[in-house]
Amino acid sequence: MKLAVVGCTGLVGSVILKVLNEISLPISELILVASSKSVGKSIQFNKKDYTIESIESALSKNPSIAIFSAGGDLSREWAETFAKKGTTVIDNSSAWRMGKNIPLIVPEINGSSLSSKDKIIANPNCSTIQMVLALKEIHHRFNIKRLVISTYQSVTGTGVAAVEQLMNERKGIDTDMVYPHKIDQNCFPHGGDFLEDGYTTEEVKLENETKKIFNDNTIKVTATVVRIPVIGGHSEAVNVETIKPFEMADIQRALKETKGVIVKDNNTEFDYPMPINVYEKNEVFVGRIRRDKTVENGINLWVVADNLRKGAATNAVQIAEYLIDNKLVS
Repeated sequence: MKLAVVGCTGLVGSVILKVLNEISLPISELILVASSKSVGKSIQFNKKDYTIESIESALSKNPSIAIFSAGGDLSREWAETFAKKGTTVIDNSSAWRMGKNIPLIVPEINGSSLSSKDKIIANPNCSTIQMVLALKEIHHRFNIKRLVISTYQSVTGTGVAAVEQLMNERKGIDTDMVYPHKIDQNCFPHGGDFLEDGYTTEEVKLENETKKIFNDNTIKVTATVVRIPVIGGHSEAVNVETIKPFEMADIQRALKETKGVIVKDNNTEFDYPMPINVYEKNEVFVGRIRRDKTVENGINLWVVADNLRKGAATNAVQIAEYLIDNKLVS
């Protein structure tokens, strides 16, 4: 079982290695890939030194699974080439997510839809993953009609350069501007690129990916994405309207019975999810659970997760784990 990690030196790539070290997979050979400037350098994993290889070298070794985390351009260029040689590609970029025959997978929700014929598997956007996992059982039991989402997203979702911008601003150091505005002591309602209708690409991802993962195009979704000066955690205020009526005890029960979700909802103890508390955790945390009194079947939720973990690296590794456990790769 050869496994390649393409983009091993990036923010997500480095977390993938951490998760692989935590989740024991039967890997016979680990192939670490990065850009040409890193090829030949040494990187340590599980107390062993590995030499970073080129993507061409990784292809020649015919890995069983390749986790891509090096951006959409590289994924569009190389994913199909690996797939044609029999490698199952798990792609972290947005390149393949809305492809007609490309599965978009959160294992706890729709892992069972995978087959050995699926050679390119898309990892959803970070903000989508944490939200749909929190909503899984609510949708299953009460049928979601409409979602209104406001996100408060960490700079880590943009990458290393964004973290550097934030830290340099805090130190008063002149810095390259990844964002169009200062991020320290600020927040701005802008994630991704603006589209003609005024929405951004990050907002559209929440709409399209949610429908695809739940296999339900009837769900109405509207979103506002906000970037905030936080390292290590996306937060979301999610307003849910369901078709079927419910009691609030039913919602609490549904959330507590969702694998991968932890409920933190004790207002008297000020116990609710915050990015500072979910850092480097693999679960999705939900709190501030309350009825929306303005509609017949409405709920408000506060959903928080480490976007580099379940929002990216952990979900990708869990897909690999599912493929191996169910003998969908060899």
